[in-house]
Amino acid sequence: MNILVIGNGAREQALAWSILKDNRVQKLYLASGNGGTRELGAIAENIPIKPTDIDALVKFAKEKKIDLTIVGPEQPLELGIANRFEAQGLNIIAPTQEAAQLETSKAFAKAFMRRHNIPTASFVTFTNHHDARTYIERQPTFPIVIKASGLAAGKGVVIAMHKGDALETIHAIFEKRLFGEAGKEIIIEEFMQGEEASVFIITDGTDYKLFPSAQDHKRIGEGDIGKNTGGMGAYAPAPIVTPSVMQKVESRIIQPTLRAMREEGTPYRGFLYIGLMINNGEPKVVEFNARLGDPETQVILPLLKTNFLDLLIATNEGRLNQIDMAVADKVAATVVIASKGYPDNYTVGKVITGQCHFELACYTDVRDDVMIFHAGTKFENGKLYTNGGRVLSVTAVADTLEESLKQCYEAVAQIHFEGAYFRRDIGWRALKKNTVQV
Repeated sequence: MNILVIGNGAREQALAWSILKDNRVQKLYLASGNGGTRELGAIAENIPIKPTDIDALVKFAKEKKIDLTIVGPEQPLELGIANRFEAQGLNIIAPTQEAAQLETSKAFAKAFMRRHNIPTASFVTFTNHHDARTYIERQPTFPIVIKASGLAAGKGVVIAMHKGDALETIHAIFEKRLFGEAGKEIIIEEFMQGEEASVFIITDGTDYKLFPSAQDHKRIGEGDIGKNTGGMGAYAPAPIVTPSVMQKVESRIIQPTLRAMREEGTPYRGFLYIGLMINNGEPKVVEFNARLGDPETQVILPLLKTNFLDLLIATNEGRLNQIDMAVADKVAATVVIASKGYPDNYTVGKVITGQCHFELACYTDVRDDVMIFHAGTKFENGKLYTNGGRVLSVTAVADTLEESLKQCYEAVAQIHFEGAYFRRDIGWRALKKNTVQV
C-alpha cells in the first residue's frame, strides 16, 4: 500500500511510525515531514508540499496512486481536504469540512452541544467588542473563560481571573487582533471546576473505537501556570478517567454526538478528540478537536496493541465493528522540549546534539523503550536544527507513570540545543494522587 500522512509535527511522526509497523506498506510519504521523519526508513519520504496546499496534495495523491491518506493537523480539515479527496475518489481518514466544524468553529460546537443536550459549560457568543464588554461589565463572579471561535493553534483560550483581565482580553481580541481571523467571533463561558483529560476515538460514522485516555499539560510553566501552548507533555492513561467516567463519556457525549451528526446530515468520520473537564466524576466537554491531539498522540499510539493500519482500513471501509481494540497494560509519558521563548517569540536554527538526536524511535543506550518524535526540526548538510517552537517529544513506555517519566527525563538529559526548555513536572496531578498504577 502507498500511504500519505499530512503534517509536519511529532503527532504525524507518531502516526507514520505506527503505520510502518505493517509490512503491507510499500511507500509512505509525509507532507511535509520534518528533520526526524527522514529517519523512518527507506520506504518513508518527506515531500515538499504544505499541509494547506490542497490542490497539490490531491494531484500528488493521484499521481502516486495513494491508497490511503491520514490527516494530522486541523488547518487542512478547515479547508475541506476530505471533501476534495473524496470528490476525486481518493481514500482519506478525516471528517468533511462541515463535520470538522466541531473543531474549526467553537460557536458551532457549543450550539451543537446545546441542541443535543451534550454536557458543557454555559456560554454566550459575540462578534463585536461593545456587546462583549457590556456582558462582562454585568458579570457578578469571576473567573470566566474567553475563547476565540476559530482555529488558534491551541492558544486561543484565556481564563480571565477578574473583570479587568476580561476587559483587557476582549480589547486585545477585537481591537488588537490578538488571534487574527480566529477571533472574529468569541465565546464567553462559565469557568468549570475540576480536572481536565482527553478521550480519543476513531469512527467510521456509525461505530467507533476508544483509544486510551490521556492528560495534556497546556501551560508553559511548571504547576500549570503561564500561557497556553500546543502542549508541553502528556501521559496515558489518565487516572481521572475511571471506568465509570468513561461510561458516562460514551453514553452522554460520544454516542449522542455521532448520532446527532448523522441526523443533521454531516456524519463524522475519522479521529475525534473530546477535551473533558471532570468534577466529582461528572464529565463535561471543554472542546472537540477533529483530529488526534499533539502531544497526546505520542502517548496513546505506543500503547496500542491492535494493528493500526487495520484500524485505519476498517474505518475507511465502514466496518470498524469488525475490529477488536487492544491496548497494552502499560503507561506512556512524553516530555516536550521547546525553544526558548515559546509560545511567544523564539529563534530557530539552533544545532541539536546529543544521544539519538535525529533518529525516530531510536532506542537509546539508556533504555530500549524510549522514542524521540520530532516536531520543529530540519535536517541540512548532515546536521539537525531547531525549526519551530516545540522541537522534540520524548516518549517512554513502562509499567508505571513514575518509571516512564524517569526514562523520559533520562533521555531528555542526553539532548542538547541552545535555549532548550522543558517542564520537569509532567504527570504531577497523577503523581500527587499516587494513582499511577495501571
